[in-house]
Amino acid sequence: MNYKSNVCPYNDLFIYHLEGRFRDEDEKDLGKEYLGNWVEDNYSFLFFSADPGYGIQIILDQQSHLKLLDIYSFSYEGWQGGGFEENRVEEFIIVPPWQRSCTDIDEYKIILDPGVVFGNGLHPTTKDCIRAISFLKKHYSFKKVIDIGTGTGILAISAAHLGATDVSAVDLNPLAVKTAIKNVSLNCYEKNIKVYEGSAEYFSNNKADLLIANIHFEVIKSFFSCNGFFNKKYYIFSGLMRSQAGDLRELISRYSLSVINEWEYEMTWYTILARGDLYEER
Repeated sequence: MNYKSNVCPYNDLFIYHLEGRFRDEDEKDLGKEYLGNWVEDNYSFLFFSADPGYGIQIILDQQSHLKLLDIYSFSYEGWQGGGFEENRVEEFIIVPPWQRSCTDIDEYKIILDPGVVFGNGLHPTTKDCIRAISFLKKHYSFKKVIDIGTGTGILAISAAHLGATDVSAVDLNPLAVKTAIKNVSLNCYEKNIKVYEGSAEYFSNNKADLLIANIHFEVIKSFFSCNGFFNKKYYIFSGLMRSQAGDLRELISRYSLSVINEWEYEMTWYTILARGDLYEER
């Protein structure tokens, strides 16, 4: 991806919805307009920055297990829910790599190319997770972090900026994993952050100072049935609607956790910071 022009390299998006799993090894045949493959169950969504034309038919002929279901076209701003420009949250300034920006001496710059993955720092839950990480750093300490559902890697990078030295950034989606790896590299945190493709439940059992889960509530609820989930010092739960936040507070009260702080956006989106009372220092 060329960032030299100081202009967003994404404009129009062409999305091909396929039944079946597109083979990663054939990505090299899709041309320079190809942006990535978003996988959902047994479906593939191939993203292009321009109409691939007959090239998509060649792929369908080569991979007989694939079936074209639909074609969509969006503007990049429409897909991401707005234009992506400089964005400040707490002591962070989030900027795309194609935009030049100066930071104050007390600011941390996060260079972020979201590609076609959600997580550009504009959503209220992302912002409130960053606020929760910042709050935690000012009052407590953390070194080992697990960021589940990392998406673009923005929260993992935020934690590393604030001193985390061992961060596991986890996502089940292969395109999110590729995007997070690229953003970790853009911010020079390859030594601090390792990106993994895997299930949330598996990584939620790993011991850490802080677990960040800005994901579906049903997945968060499933964590509470795993004994290994309670070996964390702190937890940030987000992506919660109002009723879900109430249900989560009830869950927390029944287990060995306690709420430290909360953030809400327009009484719609909620983020909860909790402490684990069973955590043992080693």
